Amino acid sequence: MHTTKRLVLLALMVSQAVVLSIVESWIPVPVGVPGVKLGLANIITLIIIVFLSYKDALAVVMVRSVLTFIFAGGFVVFLFSITGGILSTIVMAVLYKRAGRFFSIIGISIAGAVMHNLGQLSVASFVMRELSIMTYLPVLLLSGVIMGCFVGLCSNFLIMSLKKTGIFT
Repeated sequence: MHTTKRLVLLALMVSQAVVLSIVESWIPVPVGVPGVKLGLANIITLIIIVFLSYKDALAVVMVRSVLTFIFAGGFVVFLFSITGGILSTIVMAVLYKRAGRFFSIIGISIAGAVMHNLGQLSVASFVMRELSIMTYLPVLLLSGVIMGCFVGLCSNFLIMSLKKTGIFT
């Protein structure tokens, strides 16, 4: 792929991920546990892992986290976002590249969502200097499976559609 086309695609992916992150922050989640979110920006991360590279996916996650911090969040939210995003991207990229024949996009998305929640919970525990925050773990693991399945289904649909367009070739 030509460098200019790749950069344009990455810029589009960053903008879409930022918009999804901001829109997601406006959607109330009916679970009374802090940190439960849909994870819509992970759709973009999965698309980048599949069509481009894990390095591009990590770069987009980092830029998305910084831009979302600038436009919509505080510093602690940034720490949660960047830690969870990097951890989930690494896990999803490794699963896709090394074990993709054993895991579907939905399974990879679920693993990413669970790791994102674990990363955020670890940051929360560190920032608050409180291990009791780990009592949220069961709910966050369950929400990671549910939301990861939803994001995986959306990602799978988009990946199949994008393959037909040839835009990433």
